[in-house]
Amino acid sequence: MQSSPLRVAVVCRGNQNRSMEAHHLLKKRGFCVRSFGTGSCTGLPGPRPDRPNVYDFRTTYDQMYNDLLKKDRKLYTSNGILHMLDRNKRIKPRPERFQNCKDVFDLIFTCEERVYDKVVENLNSRDQVTFQPVHVINVDIRDNEEEAILGAFLICDICQCIQQTKDMDNDISELLQEFEERRNKTFLHTVCFY
Repeated sequence: MQSSPLRVAVVCRGNQNRSMEAHHLLKKRGFCVRSFGTGSCTGLPGPRPDRPNVYDFRTTYDQMYNDLLKKDRKLYTSNGILHMLDRNKRIKPRPERFQNCKDVFDLIFTCEERVYDKVVENLNSRDQVTFQPVHVINVDIRDNEEEAILGAFLICDICQCIQQTKDMDNDISELLQEFEERRNKTFLHTVCFY
């Protein structure tokens, strides 16, 4: 069993839905967790697919909430965006970019393959100082409310099982294979070093 709590990061494109849902659940379950996006900006659905609401990562969730409230309270209430932003602002002030974080994690979960690629590329481009391993695991999660909730529970289940292992570095591949067979999902997994 791990002697200290796992340090976990969850990363999606904009640090809005999938990573924040997992952040919320992992935090409730007592994990040391942070969440991030990898995009150059963060976006939310707009009135039409070709008109998203795009924000800089320095924009707070509260500012986004108030902006959308002014634009169309009815639309953003009915599509769940205001509810999501309300949850987000109770967890942390604003979205964060993974590329700007220098914290060390034991596990990094990504929510789609292109985010996984960006995280691995970023970690591999950094100078290796401590050579401490970090396991990067991709769990494909579609970007909608229902799939974000299901994905958060899956990530939490994986974290809880890893937390119980005697030797995470040796046991993780077998554990992920068991999850793949049980859940009929495929995970990408690699080890990077700090």
